[in-house]
Amino acid sequence: MKLHRTALRGASMAALAMCGLGMASFSSTAVMAQAAAEPASHLADKRIPAGEFVKAGNMRTVRISPDGSKLAYVAGVEGKEILVVMDLATNKITPILPSTEARESGDREMRGYRWVGNDHVVVTIISREDLGSGLGDFRRLVAFNVKTREAIQQAWRNAGADAGVILHIDHDSGKYLLQRDSTAVSTERWGLPEVVEVDVATGDFKSVQRQNPIVRSWAADGKGEIRMGTSFDRDSGKIRLLYKGENDRNLKTVYNDKDETFTESLPAPRMFIPGTDMAYVVSNHEGVDKVYKMDVSTMDIVETVYETPGFDIQGIVTNEHGTKLLGYRIFDGTMKTVYTDPDLQVVQQLMEEMFGKDEGTIVDYTDDLSKVIVYGGGLTKAGAYYIFDTRSGQMQLLNWNRTNLKDAPLNPVKAEWYTASDGTKIQAIVTYPRHRKDVKNLPVVVMPHGGPFGALSATNANEPWSQPLAEQGYVVIQPNYRGSGGYGKDFVKIGRDPGGYGKRMQDDLNDILTYFGQKGVIDPNRACVMGWSYGGYAAARGAQRDPDVWKCAIAGAGVYDMPLMNKWDRVNLGKFSEGFQATSDDAEGISPARNTDGKWAPILIVTAKRDARIPMEQAETLVSNLKSSGKQEGKDFRYIVQEQGTHNLPYDDVHIQWIEEAHQWLEKYNPAYIASDPDKAPPLAVMN
Repeated sequence: MKLHRTALRGASMAALAMCGLGMASFSSTAVMAQAAAEPASHLADKRIPAGEFVKAGNMRTVRISPDGSKLAYVAGVEGKEILVVMDLATNKITPILPSTEARESGDREMRGYRWVGNDHVVVTIISREDLGSGLGDFRRLVAFNVKTREAIQQAWRNAGADAGVILHIDHDSGKYLLQRDSTAVSTERWGLPEVVEVDVATGDFKSVQRQNPIVRSWAADGKGEIRMGTSFDRDSGKIRLLYKGENDRNLKTVYNDKDETFTESLPAPRMFIPGTDMAYVVSNHEGVDKVYKMDVSTMDIVETVYETPGFDIQGIVTNEHGTKLLGYRIFDGTMKTVYTDPDLQVVQQLMEEMFGKDEGTIVDYTDDLSKVIVYGGGLTKAGAYYIFDTRSGQMQLLNWNRTNLKDAPLNPVKAEWYTASDGTKIQAIVTYPRHRKDVKNLPVVVMPHGGPFGALSATNANEPWSQPLAEQGYVVIQPNYRGSGGYGKDFVKIGRDPGGYGKRMQDDLNDILTYFGQKGVIDPNRACVMGWSYGGYAAARGAQRDPDVWKCAIAGAGVYDMPLMNKWDRVNLGKFSEGFQATSDDAEGISPARNTDGKWAPILIVTAKRDARIPMEQAETLVSNLKSSGKQEGKDFRYIVQEQGTHNLPYDDVHIQWIEEAHQWLEKYNPAYIASDPDKAPPLAVMN
């Protein structure tokens, strides 16, 4: 295999939920659960407890240093997570930063990290503070020297609320471009960032781009030159792009418009093409998101570069500096990467030959592609991280994603299409219980995803609730109902129509029961609906609107009073975003909390006390109104307040509580196994 030098260092950074700024005190033994080679064959005929699927993983978000000598990753330790660095020559583990999630004033949280050079991991820290009128977040960067374990503040002097956006990295020099707010000038310019060049080893910095009275976000090209500024008006909804040409000195406005439908994808540059005014962009102006080449100085589309008919392109893959296009992120029911770089194509092919189709995922790799981090598994069996040496051909297991599961068999997942009652074709992700392969008319949990607009479910999406419930004997169906992203802007628009939110979108859930019931896969009379965030709203709306359809409902972190939520959005997100949640002309009519009289399906309501996106008053209002309408707690509904919870279920205890309480509610009102079933539940596995 001939490999040419590349500078790619992997996919976009996943957001992390961690906090605490002191050096970690965990032992290396506790952090690095040993990756035993024996398979998890003892779990083949047992039911794995639901909580095992949602525990923090042993290893995730793995990033290899540019020279391939070290790994940084997030490790699960005693129900929490910690950032560590592993020396690949000695296998020595160095804990860096323990994990919690910012909830109260004075809390710290880690939101992400990346290598700058080979000796420094730069971590994004969120500091939550009491500003008098409420809590506010400040963002800072801290560099950790993995040799000395020194923590170095990065350009903190005169930094304002946000000093944490990295625009460009030069690994050889250890310098990078940082976008930050500054308090060194008039307060009238707060929120209008500057760009500075930072030396990672010292935290010292110098100015590269002064503040602009319009620009609220900057973009740099592959050479580290500032090429674009953007702004967003919270009240008018207008997005403005200012561009500086390849040979120009000044910025000029090239775009200034708004999208009142919330469905257009702005053709902003994903990669500036070196030496030109061209850029690769993603736009849905022809109906679905495609990759185009665009002249940024005129905003004229020059040519179509890549498309997947009927589906939205999810993004592009570039090298570390953004100077070379290497592939595309696509979706067709499964999320995957199609590489155009010949070396990466060879590696991807080898991984799929080893682990199976769509089960060998390239995670990260060195500048010269000599070492590649791979995730193997995730569809038919639980997965693990490996390091592949392309020169020797050796593959080494680093760690299982979850030690208790190892390579345990997973419940099979398929992307299937069904037809809604109005004729609309809808794709759903269906997880079948592995222990009930030949059983028909099974109980079902319909699980609408969050969002609702833009988010979607996929066969290999990181959504952990379908597996634990399928393991207990349920068919789990996750519909990409109308309004979901991935299928073009017209599909989004029919969800945003006045008759969509809380109405036709709910019908899409009900229609699942008809379609899969007629196929004999499920019993429509043994159906519950469950979801978080928008999925929590949909579950509560189902319990209220269609109590004869659903045996029960499970609603987490949902919106239940639309007028109240719109008011909150107006204050916190701006006038333009007030209408994002519900475009219905009947906001009260589609609000479960305003329609608590009459029959309801039994509903479990879970709220997170520290939820920063959906205020707790939503659940409190629903519960109060249910009581006022004569509903009895313990019979008609159950209410759980997670004192340590946030919108992201950050810790094992709150996450396990959510899935175990959901399972208990299902067993109470819609048990997976009943006397008339031809099979019985397999024995429950005893886990370590």
